Amino acid sequence: MNISYYDFKNLPNESQCDIVLNQGHLMNETIKDELKFVLYEISSFTVEIVYNKNNRIASMNVFQNKSAYAN
Repeated sequence: MNISYYDFKNLPNESQCDIVLNQGHLMNETIKDELKFVLYEISSFTVEIVYNKNNRIASMNVFQNKSAYAN
Protein backbone atom coordinates (compact mmCIF):
# COMPACT_ATOMS: atom_id res chain seq x y z
CA MET A 1 0.00 0.00 0.00
CA ASN A 2 1.24 3.45 -0.83
CA ILE A 3 -0.29 6.05 1.49
CA SER A 4 1.36 9.23 2.67
CA TYR A 5 2.12 9.96 6.30
CA TYR A 6 -0.34 12.87 6.30
CA ASP A 7 -3.16 10.92 4.63
CA PHE A 8 -2.66 8.13 7.16
CA LYS A 9 -2.72 10.55 10.12
CA ASN A 10 -6.02 12.01 8.84
CA LEU A 11 -7.77 8.62 8.90
CA PRO A 12 -9.88 7.55 11.88
CA ASN A 13 -8.02 5.40 14.44
CA GLU A 14 -9.94 2.28 13.46
CA SER A 15 -8.92 2.67 9.81
CA GLN A 16 -5.31 3.30 10.80
CA CYS A 17 -5.24 0.09 12.86
CA ASP A 18 -6.82 -1.86 10.02
CA ILE A 19 -4.17 -0.70 7.54
CA VAL A 20 -1.31 -1.39 9.92
CA LEU A 21 -2.45 -4.87 10.94
CA ASN A 22 -3.45 -6.00 7.44
CA GLN A 23 -0.88 -4.31 5.22
CA GLY A 24 2.01 -3.28 7.46
CA HIS A 25 5.38 -5.02 7.39
CA LEU A 26 6.36 -6.26 10.87
CA MET A 27 9.81 -4.89 11.66
CA ASN A 28 10.38 -5.57 15.36
CA GLU A 29 8.67 -6.69 18.55
CA THR A 30 9.76 -6.03 22.14
CA ILE A 31 8.19 -6.83 25.51
CA LYS A 32 8.86 -4.59 28.49
CA ASP A 33 7.11 -5.12 31.82
CA GLU A 34 3.53 -5.98 30.81
CA LEU A 35 3.56 -4.09 27.51
CA LYS A 36 4.36 -5.36 24.03
CA PHE A 37 5.76 -2.86 21.52
CA VAL A 38 5.36 -3.82 17.86
CA LEU A 39 6.91 -1.79 15.05
CA TYR A 40 5.42 -1.86 11.54
CA GLU A 41 6.55 -0.26 8.31
CA ILE A 42 3.91 1.30 6.06
CA SER A 43 5.06 2.86 2.76
CA SER A 44 7.29 5.78 3.88
CA PHE A 45 6.60 5.84 7.62
CA THR A 46 6.67 3.64 10.71
CA VAL A 47 3.88 2.79 13.17
CA GLU A 48 4.40 1.54 16.70
CA ILE A 49 1.51 -0.25 18.36
CA VAL A 50 1.67 -0.82 22.11
CA TYR A 51 -0.37 -3.73 23.46
CA ASN A 52 -1.34 -4.14 27.13
CA LYS A 53 -1.26 -7.41 29.08
CA ASN A 54 -4.71 -8.36 27.67
CA ASN A 55 -3.33 -8.02 24.13
CA ARG A 56 -5.46 -4.93 23.51
CA ILE A 57 -4.08 -1.85 21.82
CA ALA A 58 -3.00 0.64 24.49
CA SER A 59 -1.57 3.25 22.12
CA MET A 60 -0.36 3.86 18.60
CA ASN A 61 2.46 6.17 17.51
CA VAL A 62 3.25 7.18 13.93
CA PHE A 63 6.75 8.28 12.91
CA GLN A 64 7.96 9.83 9.68
CA ASN A 65 11.02 8.08 8.28
CA LYS A 66 13.44 10.90 7.70
CA SER A 67 16.98 10.41 6.55
CA ALA A 68 19.71 11.59 8.89
CA TYR A 69 21.53 13.03 5.89
CA ALA A 70 19.69 15.17 3.37
CA ASN A 71 20.98 15.19 -0.19
